[in-house]
Amino acid sequence: MTVEADTSGLHGDGEGAVGDALTDLLAGFIGELRQAGLPVSLTENLDAMEAVRHIPLEDRQAFKYALAATMVKQHAHWRVFETVFEVYFSLRGAEYTIDDLNSDDLPDTLEDEDRDGANGQTGQGQGKGQGGASDSLTPEELAKMLYNALLKGDVSAMQAMARQSVKRFAGMEPGRPVGGTYYLYRTLRNLDLDGMLEQMMQQAREESPDGLTPFEERLERDEFEDRIEKFKKEIEAEIRRRLVADRGVEAMAKTLRKPLPEDIDFMHASREELGTLRKALQPLTRRLAVRLARKRRHGRKGPLDFRATVRHSLSYGGVPAEPKFKYPRPAKPEIFVVADISGSVAAFARFTLHLVYAISGQFSKVRSFVFIDGIDEVTSYFEGTEDIVEAIHRVNTEADVIWVDGHSDYGHAFEAFWNRWGAEIGPRTTVIILGDARNNYHASQSWVVKEMRHKARHVYWLNPEPRAYWDTGDSIVGEYGNFCDGTFECRNLRQLEKFVDHLV
Repeated sequence: MTVEADTSGLHGDGEGAVGDALTDLLAGFIGELRQAGLPVSLTENLDAMEAVRHIPLEDRQAFKYALAATMVKQHAHWRVFETVFEVYFSLRGAEYTIDDLNSDDLPDTLEDEDRDGANGQTGQGQGKGQGGASDSLTPEELAKMLYNALLKGDVSAMQAMARQSVKRFAGMEPGRPVGGTYYLYRTLRNLDLDGMLEQMMQQAREESPDGLTPFEERLERDEFEDRIEKFKKEIEAEIRRRLVADRGVEAMAKTLRKPLPEDIDFMHASREELGTLRKALQPLTRRLAVRLARKRRHGRKGPLDFRATVRHSLSYGGVPAEPKFKYPRPAKPEIFVVADISGSVAAFARFTLHLVYAISGQFSKVRSFVFIDGIDEVTSYFEGTEDIVEAIHRVNTEADVIWVDGHSDYGHAFEAFWNRWGAEIGPRTTVIILGDARNNYHASQSWVVKEMRHKARHVYWLNPEPRAYWDTGDSIVGEYGNFCDGTFECRNLRQLEKFVDHLV
């Protein structure tokens, strides 16, 4: 059975006009981008429509980058955009037709040369080019053809071999509710790519007249590994095309949808997502630092300065033509961060500490305290170090935060904090408490938070749990929140970024 690529109606009759089919496709594509979290405005939608008027869909790379130039505003959003693009445009274009994939998919030069090489000793290749059926190729013949494609770096040949490999080894069945990862595993399991890498390295050594230096060998290996990675991506793309043909664009887009880095939940992030969060945190901190500095520099005008206005009016004959105002002189606040680092909220505390110290230049002083059922000050761990990751590692391994059994006890930790450092809180101090307020049914000692509020400039509570879970079970965030200037749900970088605006 053949699933034809939809190329009809992509462009209208006029020169460069966008056809109705492409218009509808772009509408669905933009809708999915918004569902994934990308902020695509109406203006950017119109810019995208104008951009693709001048680029043919057949030029896939140019078409993709034209859309990206109008819709992607942050590098961290690129991966989500690319995934959605590959789903929505996976079957658009004649070269992406899903058919029986016979030997016509193989380049002529690859067929003639590699079949002869694969069958020169066995004679099995005789007449197979005339048969026109790729199923007649043995696994050894396909492996030889793939090896030569990788060795030469022939992109079109690797694409053809990816299609052949998926057809031969993936075992895809229409309507079967199996994810693409399963099919990818089945395909790669039958391709000895690690063995091919070593064969290519051995051939490169043998073809070098004087042998490879360590540096040359590293360059050769990097090049071959890059080709193998590109081949794997071609296999993923082919599997994705077939799944889209079987299940439909909308279903596959929903299946493959991933949150943006700023929307990843701290509490449930995978190892890969935690790495993505760390990468996204650096540009976020720079952007916040610039924003906070600008906010302080361009503060709102204060009350009217009557004396200065009258004095300045003398140059206008006594007419107060230019009113003068008393500009506020905002002082940099002092920050006390009091963070629960028990297992349930450790990732949340880690990213919050990272962010606060990255923008610490906007505060006169930043002091950090961490607790479980005991509490310890860890400010010195961050002083004089440029590697915040190492400082946070020290916090998790060296801080004295165990009092009895290592289970969260907010009441005891707060009382110990007040007794040791409460006198140091002043009218310029902003206290930020990080935690889920799950107190294991111990005494709350909420009077400590009340006393903090009386002495401090502000007291804020950041909770990484969904608001619907607050004050359920052993959560007592509402009791503490009665004495705070604000309690904020803070589960991801987007919410953390919004909170930072409250600090100055």
